[in-house]
Amino acid sequence: MPKSNYAYKAINQQGENVSGKIEAESIENANLILAARELMPLQIKEEQSGEMNWLKNLMGSGGIKITDLVMFTKQFHSMLVAGIPILRILAIIEGQTENAALKNATSNVVKDINQGSSLSDALQKFPKIFDPLYCDMVRAGETSGNLPSVLERLIYIIEHEAKIKEDIKSALRYPIMVLIALVAAFVLLLTFVIPTFAKVFIGAGIDLPWPTKVAMMLYDFIHNYWYFIVGAMVAVTVSLYYYFKTSNGRFVRDSFMLEIPILGPLFKKSALSRFASIFAILQSSGIPIMQSLTVLSATMGNEALTRSFDNVRERIKEGAGIATPLKSVKYFTPMVIDMIAIGEESGKIDEMMRAVATHYDSEVEYAVKGLSDSLTPILIVGLAAIVGFFAMAIFLPMWDLTKIVK
Repeated sequence: MPKSNYAYKAINQQGENVSGKIEAESIENANLILAARELMPLQIKEEQSGEMNWLKNLMGSGGIKITDLVMFTKQFHSMLVAGIPILRILAIIEGQTENAALKNATSNVVKDINQGSSLSDALQKFPKIFDPLYCDMVRAGETSGNLPSVLERLIYIIEHEAKIKEDIKSALRYPIMVLIALVAAFVLLLTFVIPTFAKVFIGAGIDLPWPTKVAMMLYDFIHNYWYFIVGAMVAVTVSLYYYFKTSNGRFVRDSFMLEIPILGPLFKKSALSRFASIFAILQSSGIPIMQSLTVLSATMGNEALTRSFDNVRERIKEGAGIATPLKSVKYFTPMVIDMIAIGEESGKIDEMMRAVATHYDSEVEYAVKGLSDSLTPILIVGLAAIVGFFAMAIFLPMWDLTKIVK
């Protein structure tokens, strides 16, 4: 049997995260090799060649809609609770689904499981469909033997996060439309209206006031250097796109998003809700603390939070507990830290984290509902500033013109 290259992440005997590549005949064989090296695998992923990646994309391995993923998970959960074997469940889902990408992924998952792979390892070969959170949750359910309960909570997380994203989009839709209209009006007035009036004022020998002069300077700059402006915008957009794909780029972006006024607190609350929900699932599933922390670090969904979280993991490994080291992380609120401390003392961290998740879920919903109301005053001020600027640029010299005519 031909061998393939596998990239892995694992934990060594000292509890440290290690990663690397090995050559093996299958994922099962790769697991055995890592076990022989006294490593506990966290993630094993086969590295595909360029030709295989192209073929995989051609076969429909792209992302899918959230609704399709939720339906897949709900069907899987319902049939699993009913006692149907996993392979039979996947075969039924494959026959029912109409999404080509999901059908192809399900078919390949069945093949991998038949070859000895675990469900989580088979799912993680399709990262555009099953993200790290999904795969890690399934792995936690397999490890604890409580997969149905984990899937039930996973359905809630997926639906809740999708709802929050949709609510944020809905709340921002009106402000964005107003902002686009303001920009369009600004450009229209600057490029067509102001130059026409300016010619009349200059022909009449009127000394132009500063708003009109500023408007004319902006017009001349845009008219003479528009190609530089467009080129710079394209270059900045492309550069940021690729920069944000890097670890440092994601860190800068996510740090900025957490600190930005109005939206920052909303993102913090959403991240804390995600943290508490996942932590509660892992603890109720019997996953050891250090392994739970490793999964949490990989699934926080925010690079700034992940790095802050990673910085305190060493102290947690040394037996300092969880609550005390987390006090040094500015993104974790006193409420979260106190609830973790209470959970550590009572041995009921999962219950405390479920309470925290419920609290921040309501906080996020409340913040999203007030998002549009918070942005409306800013838009009104911006609208007033633009209207006032162009009113002065046109009517101040027009007032002087009427005096000359009289």
